[in-house]
Amino acid sequence: MIVTRLRAAGCVFAEDEARLLISGARSPSELAAMVERRIAGVPLEHVLGWAEFCGLRIAVDPGVFVPRRRTEFLVRQAADLARRAAGPTGRDPVRPPAVVVDLCCGSGAVGAALAAELDRVEVDAVDADPAAVRCARRNLAAVCGRVYEGDLYEPLPDTRRGRVDVVVANAPYVPTGAIGLLPREARIHEPQLALDGGPDGLDVLRRVIAGAPPWLAPGGCLVVETSERQAPGTVDTVVQYGLTPRVVASDELEATVVVATGPGGQSRPSAAAAAARPVRTAPSM
Repeated sequence: MIVTRLRAAGCVFAEDEARLLISGARSPSELAAMVERRIAGVPLEHVLGWAEFCGLRIAVDPGVFVPRRRTEFLVRQAADLARRAAGPTGRDPVRPPAVVVDLCCGSGAVGAALAAELDRVEVDAVDADPAAVRCARRNLAAVCGRVYEGDLYEPLPDTRRGRVDVVVANAPYVPTGAIGLLPREARIHEPQLALDGGPDGLDVLRRVIAGAPPWLAPGGCLVVETSERQAPGTVDTVVQYGLTPRVVASDELEATVVVATGPGGQSRPSAAAAAARPVRTAPSM
């Protein structure tokens, strides 16, 4: 019965969703209410109160951006860079923990996943949306992550200047004119602040890139999610602010990430090469 109703409402994975709803309900009446909300178009993650991300159960409150699976690729890239910053094995007792800043953090999924992946890391997260900040604080509390409310780098403590090994950002990059083409779930139930990247989708990313240099440690990196179409424009901005770009893509996750390395880092391909020939990773096993 539940599967039939979910399928009729357009839920492609109706059987899987039914199992999750049944396991998450504490009573028949609660199950009925959850099913009704899902049929009405509320994202499954908002109905359940959580999303699976990088093998973790991330709390996702109503009105908070739902982490996408493609962003797991962003986490993998950032984790590799942070691991190097913390020492060859990630357990070097002499070197301090890697410092990671998660901008436009939403639920805090990226920061939480990095904390789970790395042995020694300090995570700061920032978002301008009070609802997202409340949610991120719940998700990062167990790893002692600090979450700040404000505009990009503005609320970070000055003690982080020049000491951040990795800035990671899943900033909004949907062009304003394409918001109406998003799935109804995203358009109606997720904050436009987390989706709208301006006329070409790069307004927020430009500000993220422009503000990064003073915060990065020598050789530190900025890692941002973008689209394949927007990667060349992102690379141009990276070069404009004195960082060295590298584009990495995953066909498996349909994800594109630009890594921008600050002075003192490993030599990288030229901007033109990075834009024209993104490195594509092998599918995960």
